Amino acid sequence: MTFKNILVPTDLTEKSKKVFDIAISMITKDMGKITLIHIIEMIEGIEDEDMSSFYKKLSIRARKKMDEVVLDYKDRGLTINTEIIIGKRVPEIIRIVHERSIDLIILKSHKIEEVCAGEGWATISYKIAIMAPCPVMIVK
Repeated sequence: MTFKNILVPTDLTEKSKKVFDIAISMITKDMGKITLIHIIEMIEGIEDEDMSSFYKKLSIRARKKMDEVVLDYKDRGLTINTEIIIGKRVPEIIRIVHERSIDLIILKSHKIEEVCAGEGWATISYKIAIMAPCPVMIVK
């Protein structure tokens, strides 16, 4: 199967670079594109005006890290779009999938221990895998 429009949500950690590398290896170079997004989780119960400078600082830091990640791949002739969103992670990811005709989501998840496997059902990656209208690849 060939994917032309891959969404890679990232928390901008070193572990998430592995996910981006997988997306790079799966994209169709001639016609495909990757959208790398970072979602800054909104804090509920606090007015937006009070938090605007806080979110702006987080966005500037995130932009710098995203630019560093993408810079390593600029010479490959790939279309890589980046975006920073302030909102709720799961709803924003699902919205983007619908709006942009995403045909694959690749995201990381932590390993779940067998002893407490039931605790992993509420993870962001699990929620996205259940709700997304397209295939989802979870990388551990």
